[in-house]
Amino acid sequence: MAEAARDSPEHPAEEEHRLSVCSKLCYAIGGIPNQVAGSAASFSLQIYLLDIARITPFHASLVLFIGKASGAVSDPVAGFFISKSRWRKIGRLMPWMLACTPFIVVSYFFMWYLPPFVTGRVVWYLIFYCIFQALTTLFQVPYSALTMFLSTDQKERDSATAYRMTMEVLGTLVGAALQGRIVASAHLSQYCTWNPPLNITDPTYSLHNTSDFSEPSDPLSHQAKVYMIAAGVIGGIYLLGIIILFLGVKEKDDPYALSSDRAIPFCKGLGLTMKHGPYVKLAASFLLISTAVQIEQSNFILFCTQAADLHYHFQYLVVTILVSAVVSIPFWQKFLQRFGKKSAACGISWMIPFAVMLVTIPNPILAYFVAFVSGVSIAASLLLPWSMLPDVADNFHVKNPYRKGHETIFYSSYVFFTKMSAGIGLGISAACLEFTGYEPGICRQSKDVILTLKILVGGVPAVLILVGLFILLFYPITEESRKETNLALEMLRRSHQSPENLDDHREDTSV
Repeated sequence: MAEAARDSPEHPAEEEHRLSVCSKLCYAIGGIPNQVAGSAASFSLQIYLLDIARITPFHASLVLFIGKASGAVSDPVAGFFISKSRWRKIGRLMPWMLACTPFIVVSYFFMWYLPPFVTGRVVWYLIFYCIFQALTTLFQVPYSALTMFLSTDQKERDSATAYRMTMEVLGTLVGAALQGRIVASAHLSQYCTWNPPLNITDPTYSLHNTSDFSEPSDPLSHQAKVYMIAAGVIGGIYLLGIIILFLGVKEKDDPYALSSDRAIPFCKGLGLTMKHGPYVKLAASFLLISTAVQIEQSNFILFCTQAADLHYHFQYLVVTILVSAVVSIPFWQKFLQRFGKKSAACGISWMIPFAVMLVTIPNPILAYFVAFVSGVSIAASLLLPWSMLPDVADNFHVKNPYRKGHETIFYSSYVFFTKMSAGIGLGISAACLEFTGYEPGICRQSKDVILTLKILVGGVPAVLILVGLFILLFYPITEESRKETNLALEMLRRSHQSPENLDDHREDTSV
């Protein structure tokens, strides 16, 4: 019986689709650099623009929004060109990642460089942030779509996705920890200018309460230098990550396509994906949820330092959130395997009551507990969409057989909507600080600014998450339908091996 099992036709196919642990790890490590850089920017870029570069909150909101928007616009453009790429010896997706990595490193460094001029700083940061966002898109679209070209087995893909998300959350942790540790001295309370009481007339008061360092607007200041050091370290992580990805991952030549499948035109494919119900519901749900997480991340340090008297805790709170997210990814992977992917979405809602508690009772002990629970929720919000997207692509393939190339369209358009919504959210949040009177470089903001920060960290994310989870209730793909889709794809591959069979059935492929 054992010999027969080994000689059965199914066994070689299973071995062919199975991925080694080494391949999964190398694939997962390849996504770390983008997450390290993205985490550093999410937590630090807004406060860097306000307190180090000393640009106004309105201009900071323009930089954040236009930068995110440029990255979002680059997604469908990248998807178009990548879908037109020819297969080469190293693959169809890998050349894009290799080519753009050196330029990502350069643009990232100059994004944190403080130029000696003052009047053109807004333009400087806008240009390099837009370039960085566009280049990371050229990396992220083929990298995320690579999941579909590792194996046709759903379990192997889900396993590779779990490895990837664990490493990406670890990368987020590394980025926040590195950035926080290196630049922490630029934001300690003794380095900012205190607001003296109106009845103080002693001229030595301001000298006693200001920093001994040079002004942050000086490119050679301590504050500016530590940010450039952090940028150089993260640039090195980019180079290491792409080397491991290139050496450890083998891209398959479109394993989902049949021998005579034709590439779907990009514009036609984009139109079909926008009409595909499961994809529309999934994208709408998680773009709201991801926007909530982005808004909370970008305002968290400002909240801790300006609204909650947690100056000396924010680094450790960020680390607590990310460590909790890292250790929670395996739990959520087991949970969704046993109870289903839609059921795992309930974990995202845990963030809501604890975020509200943090802004209403900013106690340090409570803050660490809130940070731990928030990390568990963030892990679910990160894992689920990337685990569900391959199911949507398979569902689309069943309804549109004899076509290939739709995977890149799904991933690029999803990242487009996510970035665009996050850019709008970040732009609006920075603009709110401008309208309420945020002043860079002071230790005590007005009551309106403090209230705005509390709403941005607690109220806005709660509303966005609730609406996103409500939309997800209508997501139609269940565990049973996943099995049916997988069986249909297997039957399609087995039943239509010859060009004659394909021609006989090609007339029945309309949607």
